[in-house]
Amino acid sequence: MVEPEDLIQYGMIPEFSGRIPVVATLNELSRDDLVRILVEPRNALVRQYEKLFGLENVKLKFQDDAVQAIASSAYDKDTGARGLRAIIEEVMLDLMFDIPSRSEVKECVITPGVISKKEEPLIVYEHASSDSEQGGRSSASA
Repeated sequence: MVEPEDLIQYGMIPEFSGRIPVVATLNELSRDDLVRILVEPRNALVRQYEKLFGLENVKLKFQDDAVQAIASSAYDKDTGARGLRAIIEEVMLDLMFDIPSRSEVKECVITPGVISKKEEPLIVYEHASSDSEQGGRSSASA
């Protein structure tokens, strides 16, 4: 039989006590729900990081299994959707500082091992055009 005034008198702020009467039931998020949160919204975490790397002219690609690994990690730690960002940041932090200083990097692929085993991501390097021309000549002359 608690009223909002009772909570204010107890020391709660009015903004909080005004929301108490609102009752919402929530279901626990599944792994599939967490995967959808990572990839589906317009401002999804995966898209945010792809955009950040795109600013450096590097294509960032998360393998499907890697997205599953991120979701599984958050699910296992019972951190829910809020834990997804922390998991991705832990993996991407060093890359975000390292990649911009390396102009030859063309693509970065995040694999499940990067998430679960702390492996290095796959880095695709851009070859100089003179190297590809020489490669073309040698294969043509062979």
